[in-house]
Amino acid sequence: MKTKPRVLLTNPIHPQLLPVLEQHCEVVLAPGTKPETLERLVADVEGLVVRAQLPPTIFDHAPKLRAVVRHGVGLDMIPVEAATAKGIPVANLPGSNTQAVVEYCLAAMLHLRRGLATLDARLRSDGWAAARPLADRGTELGGSTLGIVGVGAIGSRLASLGNAMGMRVLGLTRRPDSLPAGVNAADKATLFAQADVVVLCCPLNEQTRGLVDAATLATMKRDAILVNVSRGPVVDTPALLAALREDRLGGAALDVHDKQPLTGEEPVFSAPRLLLTPHVAGITDTSMRAMSEGAIATLLALLRGERPANVVNPEVFR
Repeated sequence: MKTKPRVLLTNPIHPQLLPVLEQHCEVVLAPGTKPETLERLVADVEGLVVRAQLPPTIFDHAPKLRAVVRHGVGLDMIPVEAATAKGIPVANLPGSNTQAVVEYCLAAMLHLRRGLATLDARLRSDGWAAARPLADRGTELGGSTLGIVGVGAIGSRLASLGNAMGMRVLGLTRRPDSLPAGVNAADKATLFAQADVVVLCCPLNEQTRGLVDAATLATMKRDAILVNVSRGPVVDTPALLAALREDRLGGAALDVHDKQPLTGEEPVFSAPRLLLTPHVAGITDTSMRAMSEGAIATLLALLRGERPANVVNPEVFR
């Protein structure tokens, strides 16, 4: 009887999909994601499903590894160049959590503009008469300007939603000629100066690291809001906190952070008008199922020696 390939999961996949993977593979779930733990466990596996940061030298410890699949989209968790140097294919799952992230952005925008949680809390604690006047502070998204930094799959779908809600949409991208209909190309200065809502959904690279710094924040409207579903270092966090505390910015939502996980001691916890979430914009039961299905299908294809179209380093097959 043929031995099943051994596969390492850095984190759990959707529980209803785990049995599907177990039909084809011997599955090992890492008990933790410390570098030494992952480097020890990867030594005896042929496949790797990634939901956590991999150490840069992990592939030096993986003599049997034949397939790496990102359970999601962002590749910053995987040292892709190191995998390529070892001839190991790496794949991700484009579009698998796009809808979840877009819906998170809308929820964050509404949270900051309408303050429903604050209304609920005031109604419960102080009564109808105290809560009702708070509605006067809310503002509508329709008729305002949405600025999107990074108009890829997520940014494009968010732009469509903004258009449907009657928002003017500005887009900042490296390829302005590829912007979808309804999105007006804008340079950085124009976008941040004119937008009432700025959403960051760009990848983290040397061009975007520190993109939203103190100087940029100073150009934004006093009542503007900022939503970051990109990566923490795209924003200069101390500068953002200063703008919030000095009432130079209407509000912000951060789903991603400079260092993760947050401990509860960081200065972000004391900032006003700041929505904090633990890197969950792309995580719903729906998206987890889609990502797990895609990860399993891609992993099994790679282990069979196939070449899926979603491999990000196809040069390893040459």
